[in-house]
Amino acid sequence: MNFSNWLYLGTGIGLGIGFCKLFLQPAESPSIPAQNAPLQPETELLQELKQTQLAYQQAREMSQFKAGFLARTSHELRSPLSSIISLHQLILADLCENPHEERQFVEQAHEKSLLLLKLIDEILNVSKIESGRNKLDIETLSLTEVLQEVYNLTYLLAANRNYPFSLSLPESEICILADSRWLRQVLINLIETTILQMQEGNIYLSSSLASLDNYVYIWLDVPTDAVPTNEPINLMISANQTTQKNIVLPPGMKFSLNQTLVELMGGKLEILPFPIKKEETPQLTRWQISMPLMTPEDESLH
Repeated sequence: MNFSNWLYLGTGIGLGIGFCKLFLQPAESPSIPAQNAPLQPETELLQELKQTQLAYQQAREMSQFKAGFLARTSHELRSPLSSIISLHQLILADLCENPHEERQFVEQAHEKSLLLLKLIDEILNVSKIESGRNKLDIETLSLTEVLQEVYNLTYLLAANRNYPFSLSLPESEICILADSRWLRQVLINLIETTILQMQEGNIYLSSSLASLDNYVYIWLDVPTDAVPTNEPINLMISANQTTQKNIVLPPGMKFSLNQTLVELMGGKLEILPFPIKKEETPQLTRWQISMPLMTPEDESLH
């Protein structure tokens, strides 16, 4: 072979290698982005749809709760107001047998007026917090200190009525995020309401870490007959149980107010069946308060 033949052969081999690279390279590289491109917008759409569904469910639950709270509130305000009007009508119609009976009617109307005023004050306190006029002071609290302080403030009330009251403190240091004043007030309200309603039995105050979410459960296990669960609105009447010195809000009303306060602090108040049932022990029901747990991320923000 002469030089020109070798030249043609080398040129042909070079052109062949170049064409192979040219045609094979595009077939390999675009395959990855071609598969990934349509998945990104689809994944984002699914995430947005899930978030929208979650927001809808939360709004629906809140709407149902507000409707129930409004119904309870309306009834509790109407009850003492109706009593006041009725008593005044009796006096104005001269239906009292003597001045002593007339004075009794005036005293009863005065007691109902004080109850109505207390109801309005309690509702306004919660309403101001909910609207932002009164700010919640969310801070880091030691769960052990909160439970111990609540126990110290309430155990004498149980002891005076011969009701055993047990406290189980958490084994390790647990911190929660809440408003110190209002969380203690909610727990004290629940305990006081239980003691006033119960006839016999024990009270147990304890806590536990939630297994999945960043929450802490505060448990108050009490006799079932002391819990105002499934209480019809028309039976939530506080007549003939108040005195001028000790005006007590109805249990259902207290529960609604406490439930609202806990939700405003980012928690949840529920009434649950007691998980363990024993024949030799009275039937118990559990008040469960779920409060946000102090996480390392929250601690870094503080």
